[in-house]
Amino acid sequence: MSAAPTDPVRVAVVEDQPLFRSMLERMLDDTPGLRVVAATGSVTEATRVLTPGAADVVVLDVDLPDGNGIALGVTLRRRQPDLGVLLLSAHDAMDLLLDLPQDVAAGWGYLSKTSSTSEEVLVGAVRAAAVGETVLDPALLARMAPRAGSAVSRLTDRQYDVLRLLAEGLSNAGIGARLGITEKSVQNHVNAMYATLGIDTDPSRNPRVSAALRLLAETGPV
Repeated sequence: MSAAPTDPVRVAVVEDQPLFRSMLERMLDDTPGLRVVAATGSVTEATRVLTPGAADVVVLDVDLPDGNGIALGVTLRRRQPDLGVLLLSAHDAMDLLLDLPQDVAAGWGYLSKTSSTSEEVLVGAVRAAAVGETVLDPALLARMAPRAGSAVSRLTDRQYDVLRLLAEGLSNAGIGARLGITEKSVQNHVNAMYATLGIDTDPSRNPRVSAALRLLAETGPV
């Protein structure tokens, strides 16, 4: 994305609840490799402050007093195509990501305020959004299961585990560490999973994003 590898990821926070906004600002600014460059509470203020290139990632509340955070994210992304967007919501509604316009669908994440998201998960989601990946809330994913007859339902248990962890924003190395298998084994499972789901593996097509969104589209609450 915009930041060079040695530079901190510049983060903007758009959250209308002052206490929660301050908490996010402190947490992210105290994290090595991250720097909060703006903290606002409305669509109007964010649109004014977040000029193209001002931030690498924006952490957005879905419900803002003067507008919709998703629409704001689309506007900001079209002004700055490499901007990562992480949605925070009081609602368990990850399927909102399925309605994003195709030209801005990569590099979005979704975390629920009500799922006891940890600092580690939040920071990981910010870092993933900064490099164009889609991250879904781990606690919400844990309550989902493949829909009968879907392509996702044809995955092996191991392939499904790999897909779910991929959708949480873990790298192949991170997935391997979580599952106790080698990184090469993870890649083999990823390749098999892509084949079963019919995912285009051309890097320019963001296959990991496509796989995460397919998981979201073809699963439902347990």
